[in-house]
Amino acid sequence: MAAVKQITNYIIARPKLFNFIKPIADRYCDLAGYRKVGLLYEDLLREESHTVQLALKRLPPRIAYDRAFRIRRALQCSVTHTLLPKEEWIKAEEDVPYLSPYIEEIEKEEAERKMFDALTRK
Repeated sequence: MAAVKQITNYIIARPKLFNFIKPIADRYCDLAGYRKVGLLYEDLLREESHTVQLALKRLPPRIAYDRAFRIRRALQCSVTHTLLPKEEWIKAEEDVPYLSPYIEEIEKEEAERKMFDALTRK
């Protein structure tokens, strides 16, 4: 996650590179198709990860419910081999991170815990 953040910051800091990459990234998201079944990008994160599991436990109840609803609706689309009606597709501006702040908080806590565990007494 940290490497992705560094690459993202590198690209955003360079306007020419950002203007070149942005249309490609937007097209990739459209072709991926997860928005056409009603999913947000962070709904696709692997739940097997310990950090993601902890972040999911910290979600407010309403956001957790919305996430479960989106996943169930996408599974139903997958089973029936259909897409949602176009007006129900997730728009790019609606696809905002909702889990990343919790993941970053947990990663900071774990880094701090490792730092304190590594302390030695003189």
